Amino acid sequence: MKAFRHRDFRIFWMGAVVSNTGTWILNLTLPFVLFELTGSALWVGAAVAAQFLPMFAFSPLGGSVADQYSRRSVLLVMQVAMGLGAAAIWLAWVSDIRNPWVLLLLVAIVGALNGVSMPSWQGFVHDLVPREDLLSAVTLNSLQFNAARAIGPAIGGVLLATLGPAWAFGLNALSYAFIVGALLLIRAGRGLSVARSELPFTQQIRSAIAYIGTQPGIVMAFLVAFTVGFFGNPVFSFTVVFAGAVFEVGPVQLGIMNAALGVGAFAAAPLVGGGRFAPRLSVVAGTGLVVYGVMLIVFAFAPSYGVSVVSLVIIGACFLSVVASINTAGQMIVADSFRGRVLALRMMVFTVAAPTGGLVQGWLADQIGPRATVAMAGLSMLAIAVTLTTWRGRIRLSRLDDPHDAQTVKD
Repeated sequence: MKAFRHRDFRIFWMGAVVSNTGTWILNLTLPFVLFELTGSALWVGAAVAAQFLPMFAFSPLGGSVADQYSRRSVLLVMQVAMGLGAAAIWLAWVSDIRNPWVLLLLVAIVGALNGVSMPSWQGFVHDLVPREDLLSAVTLNSLQFNAARAIGPAIGGVLLATLGPAWAFGLNALSYAFIVGALLLIRAGRGLSVARSELPFTQQIRSAIAYIGTQPGIVMAFLVAFTVGFFGNPVFSFTVVFAGAVFEVGPVQLGIMNAALGVGAFAAAPLVGGGRFAPRLSVVAGTGLVVYGVMLIVFAFAPSYGVSVVSLVIIGACFLSVVASINTAGQMIVADSFRGRVLALRMMVFTVAAPTGGLVQGWLADQIGPRATVAMAGLSMLAIAVTLTTWRGRIRLSRLDDPHDAQTVKD
């Protein structure tokens, strides 16, 4: 991948892999302990909501900050704060404070900090490489996230089966030291002068929303993000329910199910890596959406644990293909003066869709069972995917391939 030619990007990528591996250990451990404490799939959905809803609430602030301050400095402050929040989760567990509401509150605090951090994270990738290597950098950023998704749950499953949740929570807290260390080593963004808007915060966000309305490709990226978040993302937490209530397997097998999602992402990376023969972003996103819906249905009715793992590999590949495509499209189209806020608003769409979908599907799973719930999600996603890929209006899937908006006028 071309982006690896750049020293700062390599350092950032390696630190991010370790840090996000810790996050995915948490993402496996938290639903597991909540399901063990309560026996309810609704609490599994609540774990997703506790992470994503605060991100939704604080993303606009994060977008404004990303457009007005050094993104490297913002990341340093926020990653240190998130590390302290992760340490508080570990401390609560080892102190025998194992109330589900306490755990959700601490996770929500970390989620709020992440909401401020993520627009700077996404924008910082743009700061680390020249424009001609941006597609490679965005893809590799998505790949490191999915590499962590493969490694983290595998480690988490072993830890839960052997040493227990305390070690899993502790390793997550420790992992933040690696991204903080990477940011300290990076040269890009040091002393960066950023033009700060004199507009009130609310007006900055309104101007970004108005700008998005002029860009059909960005609007389509938002629509796809909502579809994936609401219908497709909850399956990442529902592996806990399927492992415990459907296949009746232990934490190691649960870790394998989650790792399968990351393995699939690795396999899909060449499709969106920006190589000479890589398909157009709209083709990758459309194909990924359709196959995603089909494989959710296959997973829902999997007759055995082995079939479920295979279907999760393909789901992981589809997730990376779709998310990396719309992330890249947004980065390539957006004008630089709106980059942070537009990325924040796209994150808001996903971060409200994912927990809402998780809560709805968690409630349905308690009422009609997990298999029927995931099958309904897969059918709904497939119907939307077919509609998006065949629609020929102004806002159509092919607009993901729109050229960069060269607008430089400040709002």
